Amino acid sequence: MSVRQFYWAALGRQWRGGLVLLGCSVLEGAPAFFSGRLVELAVDQGFAAGRPGIGVAWLALFGAAALLGAFGSRLVWHQLGKVVEPLRDALVTTVVRGVLHDPAPPRNRPDASGVARITQHVEVVRDATAGLLVQARAMVVTTIAAIAGLVTVAGQLVLPVAVPVALSVAVFACLLPSLARRQRALALADEHTAETVGTALSGMRDVVACGAEPVAALGIYDAVDRQASAAVRVAWSGAARSLVISLGGFVPLLLALSLAPAMVARGELTAGGALGALVYLATTMQPALRGLAATAGTVVLRLLVALRRLAETAEVPGEPVGAAEPHGTDLTVRGLTFRWGAAPEPVVRGLDLDLRPGEHLAVVGPSGIGKSTLAGLLTGLLEPQAGQVLLGGRPVRSVHKRHELVSLIPQEAYVFAGTIRDNLGLFAPTATDAQLRAAAEIVGAGALVARLGGLDGELGHGKEGISAGEAQLIALTRVYACNARIVILDEATSHLDPVAEAHAERAFATRGGTLIVIAHRLSSALRAGRVLVLDGHETALGHHAELLRRSRRYAELMQAWAEPIPEAHAG
Repeated sequence: MSVRQFYWAALGRQWRGGLVLLGCSVLEGAPAFFSGRLVELAVDQGFAAGRPGIGVAWLALFGAAALLGAFGSRLVWHQLGKVVEPLRDALVTTVVRGVLHDPAPPRNRPDASGVARITQHVEVVRDATAGLLVQARAMVVTTIAAIAGLVTVAGQLVLPVAVPVALSVAVFACLLPSLARRQRALALADEHTAETVGTALSGMRDVVACGAEPVAALGIYDAVDRQASAAVRVAWSGAARSLVISLGGFVPLLLALSLAPAMVARGELTAGGALGALVYLATTMQPALRGLAATAGTVVLRLLVALRRLAETAEVPGEPVGAAEPHGTDLTVRGLTFRWGAAPEPVVRGLDLDLRPGEHLAVVGPSGIGKSTLAGLLTGLLEPQAGQVLLGGRPVRSVHKRHELVSLIPQEAYVFAGTIRDNLGLFAPTATDAQLRAAAEIVGAGALVARLGGLDGELGHGKEGISAGEAQLIALTRVYACNARIVILDEATSHLDPVAEAHAERAFATRGGTLIVIAHRLSSALRAGRVLVLDGHETALGHHAELLRRSRRYAELMQAWAEPIPEAHAG
């Protein structure tokens, strides 16, 4: 499924709201349809016939139609959020999924271009959709109603009016491809600027340390200049579009003004009919046509460009490959190889591993050697360049609802503003309060939950009121309470003291299922049934005592951990 198909499918799911909008459109188009006709009746049957009371009555009815249209517009705005906001949420999900599954993501720094896609392109789609539902929809309804009304009042003027309108629309259509190209160039320039500035700001300490401020500044200046040039080109295209639409809007009005007097003189058109036709053209159809073309030249183009850009970077959810349930929860790794981007050396090379339910594995190695990368491969968040990871005999990335079987707790624990109950029950929505309290006690977070006011206690934004270690305890409890049968702790206890860390690891080891610990302290290796050693070139797998004998890297790590560094003394 492409992003455009996903976009229309997401809108289609809001069909009830669409029906309400259609009903509102009928009310909103009432003034456009009746305006010229009511003015014609006010003139011919009222003021021109010497009966001003009747003329005023027809104009009062015109005012009532305007109020009815205003009420329809109010209902449109009231209904808009129910259609647009679910679409925005769905698009944000696709962008985040695309960022997580990026085969060459930025390392050790924020993904500024990904943030730009969420804050710019998704918002463009949201705002453009809202604009189409409010502006373009209303303009189409108004134009159709005005033309229908013009036929009833002055059918002889329809053909002279339609020719210049059709010509202007044709010229405008010819301009659309260049407008789309320039709008896309501007979108890419926006992303490039965000990525360049984000990279410079995140690495500011290194930039200053290397004295590279001028180089970084030149890169930012170049990105801003490219963005400004793209914006200027879009502005020139907009000016040409406005000129074409202005001609298409004013020429029909001029033709009607020049033809109507002769038609009235020949008796082909009444004075009220001529005035009614001018009302349709000047106050209804002309503004509607100009607005519709302006919307097509800005809102629609921005929408199409943004959807195309999202299609290049987002991952649209579809039917899972295979979609069959795995046969058990055995984890099998064969020939697993992964490298970041164009890096010459893989961080994981030809790894073979078998984990059965109930096993406890610790993964150790120097910092930056690829332990967290391995966690991403085992969970299916990363796709390897070679080899495979099988969960229950199925490729892990194709297992249906694998998030219910595999749970990863990263070093930076995620908590959100809300109650403790909401945070602990995020992955176990059916868990009872007693089960959540029991999970907190087992993991070692019971005292923390009590201090925060129990399950009804509130957490603020940005982990306000709790430490990094306490946030990790909440994340550990959250996963312990869920049904995941494979749990990966990626330095998830790094902010806990050694006693609390050991308590939490033992809790998960006795919970059942498979436990994989990306070790922060080497004491985790002593508690594990088996240990996997990563050193960048070779891997070693075995029990602690066995690895001390045959793995030089493991022995060195253990020796450095066990022997304290002597303190320096002043001479």
